[in-house]
Amino acid sequence: MKRIKLTVAYDGTDYSGYQIQNNAPTIEGVLKEAILQVTGEDVTLIGGSRTDAGVHARSNIAVFDTGSPIPGEKFYYALNSKLPPEIRVVASSEVEEDFHPRHCASRKTYEYHIDHGPIPDPLYQRYRTHIYWDLDVEGMKKAAEHFIGEHDFASFCSAGGQTETTVRTIYNCEVIEEGRHIIIHVQGNGFLYNMVRIIAGTLLEVGSGRIAPEDIPGIINACDRQAAGPTAPAKGLVLEKYEFL
Repeated sequence: MKRIKLTVAYDGTDYSGYQIQNNAPTIEGVLKEAILQVTGEDVTLIGGSRTDAGVHARSNIAVFDTGSPIPGEKFYYALNSKLPPEIRVVASSEVEEDFHPRHCASRKTYEYHIDHGPIPDPLYQRYRTHIYWDLDVEGMKKAAEHFIGEHDFASFCSAGGQTETTVRTIYNCEVIEEGRHIIIHVQGNGFLYNMVRIIAGTLLEVGSGRIAPEDIPGIINACDRQAAGPTAPAKGLVLEKYEFL
């Protein structure tokens, strides 16, 4: 047996998240079926990030054990021939037999995408959250800086999250404006359930004038989900990078 690591990109619009579920299409379920078709094995997949329904990825990680003779670096080609076009394995390799993506030190980068204009751009309606009203983008940029560092992010965790601690380290958090396209870029050592979407929702509250940039430290310190803004829609979120340190 050998362990294979896959780097997977997908459009999550039509899927009920990464993790396999009964009676609902998921990224993990489709990957398992493709591996079964290629190897004849019903494998157990270890996912790096269990993205929510409607969330997208350019670089999620999946790991499985196989007795297949296919070389690790060739698996991506074999699997892509069995996968639907909205799911692609962009790289594959053989790794150590005890490699586990969630047990390794890693750095994840998420981006939240906003379409800012009076009328939604139909070409991006699956991948950006449309905001038609005026936004104070400079205020959002100032507010984003307060998230950087090690904090208890309990205020930014939805109910249902399972974790031993709500302390996380954010290495970078910035708001980038490219015309009508606004990107909230967040990089950290790990994220709580819905954490990036709540950060995005809170920054949108800042941009809308309902929260002041200087209020962010108090919201973090409150460790109370009710103190933060709403959870932004899933479709704007992309897992951009999953790096091992």
